Amino acid sequence: MTDVRDVRDVRDVRDVGVVRAMRRRLALAGAALLLAGCANAPPAAPPAAPVRTPPPSAANAAADPARDSSAQLVPPGFGSLRQDDIALRVSQFGLQVRALPLDETVIRVLSPDSYHALRDLIASQLERLRALQRRTALPRLSVWYVSFFALQQGETRFSPMEFNISNVGRDFQPLDVIPLSPGFGSQRLRQREVQHALYVFDGQIDVNQPLAIVYETARNDEWSILLQRIERERALVRSRAAGKP
Repeated sequence: MTDVRDVRDVRDVRDVGVVRAMRRRLALAGAALLLAGCANAPPAAPPAAPVRTPPPSAANAAADPARDSSAQLVPPGFGSLRQDDIALRVSQFGLQVRALPLDETVIRVLSPDSYHALRDLIASQLERLRALQRRTALPRLSVWYVSFFALQQGETRFSPMEFNISNVGRDFQPLDVIPLSPGFGSQRLRQREVQHALYVFDGQIDVNQPLAIVYETARNDEWSILLQRIERERALVRSRAAGKP
């Protein structure tokens, strides 16, 4: 005959075994969840590499000081010079050629009316200039306003492609000539007649350095003198702009 205490002991043992089994299953389940969480967690980001600032010499090496025109760029609308004050001229065989660079660093010293007139002139040919820049793949273009004027009686012929610019040790030929007057293509002038065109050159021309214009055998290299006038006007423009409320 089984003792009642033996039955109770057996039940207690079974209960203890059940409890232990449940604890093992919970422990295994918890471990599985922990492993799964580790597997699904995003990987830890690697430590960021220290930011290294290049030395000043390396940082400045990428910029070409000869092409940095920020020092010459003055506020527009405060200049007082006329176009003739900053134009170069050459004369040959009764023909006078007048050239004016349309670089922003130069034309901002002109009177407001002249400045806006030249800006509008460039804007009127902007699409053609952009197409030329895409075709030549040049980062910059240098645009000049060139006039041919007949001094002598009778008919005077001119050769548009004989005009070029000497600058920074190079001779620049025009990439394109954009006529602005209807008779430009005839290449003939009557006395006191004027024909105008925009001449487009490689943007490597630096108008803030000495240069010369050349037409056939005639040459004018007085740009360095005009640059002194331009620089004086730049100082005046800055003073006028600073004094405006």
